[in-house]
Amino acid sequence: QVQLAESGGGLVQAGASLRLSCTASRRLSTNNGMGWFRQTPGKEREIVAHISWNGGSTYYADPVKGRFTISRNRASGTLFLQMDNLKPEDTAVYYCASARRAYGSSDRGAYNYWGPGTQVTVSS
Repeated sequence: QVQLAESGGGLVQAGASLRLSCTASRRLSTNNGMGWFRQTPGKEREIVAHISWNGGSTYYADPVKGRFTISRNRASGTLFLQMDNLKPEDTAVYYCASARRAYGSSDRGAYNYWGPGTQVTVSS
């Protein structure tokens, strides 16, 4: 069983930056896509960004396009989410996930491993 763990969340002011990281309890296959999701109370978990197995293909949800950057270090097996120009509406618990296949997806069902989440709070 693989366990994912997110880090890097916190409380920041609007306009600030944060960098989230996701590591695994054991080395994940570098042939799998990965993704970042976020969730606020009372709402469904939504896609933020996903990345293919080699980093060559990325996707961003409209609300974060131009502000967030997803990347991965295949050598270390670490996934990152650079979040710039944060807005109060970005406040959520952020989750990383490992996909079943080589490419990420906006579909939560495409992922078989999830981290416990890290809180990001952006004050106005």
